[in-house]
This record gives sequence, structure tokens and C-alpha cells, in this order.
Amino acid sequence: MVVLTRAGCHLCDDAIAIVQAVCAETGDTWATRDIDADPELRRRYTDEVPVTFVDGAQHDYWRVDPSRLRTALTARRR
Repeated sequence: MVVLTRAGCHLCDDAIAIVQAVCAETGDTWATRDIDADPELRRRYTDEVPVTFVDGAQHDYWRVDPSRLRTALTARRR
């Protein structure tokens, strides 16, 4: 699980809190990547941060729904 973020983004802070809580429940690991550190990520996702990825596929952007994220993380184990 990866969350694309940028400094000073309040939606990113909200998303990280949700991802952290859901991953603590499911046992999944997660990481963040700053889009401003990568020109290609900044070009592609600048208007969509935060952006979440599950198993390399884009899952969501702007807001993270904890139920939807939990479902995606547990469904991939089946």
C-alpha cells in the first residue's frame, strides 16, 4: 500500500491517518511517497493528492474511505 502525498496537504494528513488505522487492523504495510520529489509523479498526480495504491493499482484519490480501503486490502488475500 502506497500513499502519494505532498508537504502541507491537509487531505494527505487525513488520508495517512486513515491508512495507518486500517493497515493496523489488517496487518498490511504502507509507505508514503512525496510527489514533489519526482517530476513524473508531480506531473501525473499534482491535482489528485493524496492518491492511494493497493498492489500497484490506483485505489483512490483526494479522500480515503476506510471501509472501501479495508475491503480492498482484505479482498486481495482471497
